[in-house]
Amino acid sequence: MTFDLRWLAAAFIACAGAHAIAQEFPARPIRVIVGPGPDIVARIMGQKFTEAWGQQIVIDPRPAAGGAVAAEAVAKAAPDGYTLLLSSASYPINAALQIGTTDVIKDFSAVALAASAPFILMVHPSLPVKSMAELIALAKKRPGQINYASSGNGTPPHLAAEMFKVAAGITIVHVPYKGAGQAMIDLVGGQVQMAFAIVSAAMPQVQAGKVRALGITSLQTSPLAPDLPTLSQLGLAGFDVRGWNGFVAPAGTPRAVVARINAEAMRALKQPEIVQRLKTAGYEAAAENSPEQFADFIKSELAKWTRVVKESGAKVD
Repeated sequence: MTFDLRWLAAAFIACAGAHAIAQEFPARPIRVIVGPGPDIVARIMGQKFTEAWGQQIVIDPRPAAGGAVAAEAVAKAAPDGYTLLLSSASYPINAALQIGTTDVIKDFSAVALAASAPFILMVHPSLPVKSMAELIALAKKRPGQINYASSGNGTPPHLAAEMFKVAAGITIVHVPYKGAGQAMIDLVGGQVQMAFAIVSAAMPQVQAGKVRALGITSLQTSPLAPDLPTLSQLGLAGFDVRGWNGFVAPAGTPRAVVARINAEAMRALKQPEIVQRLKTAGYEAAAENSPEQFADFIKSELAKWTRVVKESGAKVD
């Protein structure tokens, strides 16, 4: 057996180069582009990145077009780790609905899942139901007569309700709003009868008695709403919808750089201070995860939402 010394030399140089890149990274500020939704997770994690690396983390909100603008900006950026996207559930949903021009799998390198939060299924108190089972029974008795609010066409609350509609075998009517705030106002006011909302937005209204919570959408009960059962426990086996945030980089970003960012994110997420700050903001800190595990999670989210769109017929007008 003979060895090509030139091939060995090239491999050695490549490995040494990757190591050097990782050792030098980051040498300048990092930009985190944020699409739809809050930027609080990026700010909390960004502060820890700055403390660790001595480089500024620039938060760049670009919420237009449901996140398509933010995604395109990151996909076209240099694959060097200095431009990241705060990814969320909106991106695989966009892909399932064929919104935007980017490929949620091929155009990005998954880096780290950072945080997640369940949604709460809420109804207006005037609706004569006190459980998920009673809501489903009423919806079957009155098909097309119960309206649900969402923060807009193609948003996670919209698709969560569509997933619920399919799983429960009911017909409910979508009323989209331009933002979660207006959707909540009309739910509290009784203009619509039900909605799904992220736990941080829902709990104040639940605690004030302005809406009635029937359950949460994660597979396991959540420390963010420990008294609420999951929809899966209540009979919709496997129902799992969460808002989440994580970091992705442009496709082709060096593996060593991705690993360095992931390692710092995982270190931060183990700190009690960060866990508490995320909880205060309405999020659960993610369990330890690798770039590969986060990539698999994004693929599973895309498959789930593609199935929901197909089964429900959900569209963006």
